[in-house]
Parts: sequence; C-alpha cells; structure tokens
Amino acid sequence: MDVSATPATGQTPAASAKQQGQGSTAVSSDFQTFLRMLTTQIQNQDPLNPMESTEFAQQLATFSGVEQQVKTNTLLSALSAQMGLSGMAQMAGWVGMEARTAAPARFEGVPLTLYPTPSADADAAVLVAFDSGGREVTRTQVPVSDDPLIWAGTDSGNAPLPEGLYSFRLESYVEGKLAGTTAVESYGKVTEVRNGADGTRIVLNGGGTVTPDEVRALKQPASP
Repeated sequence: MDVSATPATGQTPAASAKQQGQGSTAVSSDFQTFLRMLTTQIQNQDPLNPMESTEFAQQLATFSGVEQQVKTNTLLSALSAQMGLSGMAQMAGWVGMEARTAAPARFEGVPLTLYPTPSADADAAVLVAFDSGGREVTRTQVPVSDDPLIWAGTDSGNAPLPEGLYSFRLESYVEGKLAGTTAVESYGKVTEVRNGADGTRIVLNGGGTVTPDEVRALKQPASP
C-alpha cells in the first residue's frame, strides 16, 4: 500500500477551516481515518520488505503539521473578523460627518470646494473635471496653489452641468510641459461604515467608497 497519497487527507480539514467551529471536528475525523489507513498498511505490508518505522513517524509528523495549520487558520480568521468589527465600531461616529478624500464628489447644483495639490516646481496648473462615465467635461487653468478653489459646475459655455458624481485631476506644468497629474480632494458626507472581505470601507453620499486611510480630514457638516 502506497502511503504517499495520504497527504490528500489533509485537504479536507483545510477546506473545512473556512467555516469557523467546524475545522477542529473535521481534522479530528480525518486523523482517525489516517490512523485506520496506517494500521491497515502495517497489517498488509510485505513481511520480507517491511516499511521503516521512520517513514511512519514522518507521515504522522506531516499530518500533525497540517492539523496545527488548520487550527491556526481558524484562529486567524476569527481574530481578523473580530478586528474588523472592532474597527467598524470605532468609526461608527464618522457617519453623518464630512470626509475629505479624492473620491468622486456629489454635485447637486451647488459649487464644490476642491483641494488641489500642484507639483512643487509647477509654474502653471489646469483643473480637469470628469463625469461619472470618465468623460472630460471641463478644463480650467487655476492658480498654482494648494489653497481651496471653487468649481462652479458649469461647462465651457457657462451652462450648468447635470447633477451627479464628478471626479477631478490637477495637471501641473513646467515651462509648458506636463510635469505631473494629481488627484483633487473634496468633502463628502459619510453615510455608512461597512465591513467586508477587504476590510472596513467608508461609504460616501453618491455611493463612492474609500478605505479609512484614504480619509485626509473630517469635519462636522455645515449648518443648513
């Protein structure tokens, strides 16, 4: 009997580790199956060519290692879920506040305040606005400064643009040549803090989402 196939028995507990609380039961069951297979192997081995005891020890050590790995994975999954819930609870107070991010901003007919970051050596800067489909809608030369600027939400003919989500980029120029492009930040209201497989996400009005480390500042919403 070839015991080289026995590592396949470790696949079952590895798969069951995806469900908390079931990993240990599955490993224990498969370990008993492994012992029965090992006993059968001993009973049916060739008496003229018996297997070395060290090979049995290696097989037991291999399965023991798999068993410990499954238990570790289960504990890590539980710990990760607990930490995610803890982080979400800590940020629950963000709901209702305004977060400054580079996520698309919700335009509702009222001018938006934007926060550009031009290159340090730039001598000219251009603000470019894109609609929710990624199409360029405006291109405006702006001062080379990190001071807040106002985007009126109008096209090149000063006609109002439709309401919706808009994203912004700042193009920095040096002696007429493009030196770099940076995202432009704005404030958006936090509507939800969500925990998922990829960690905690901050949901902004309009549906945009960012990670907590993408939030540059928080402030109370302005009074109506």
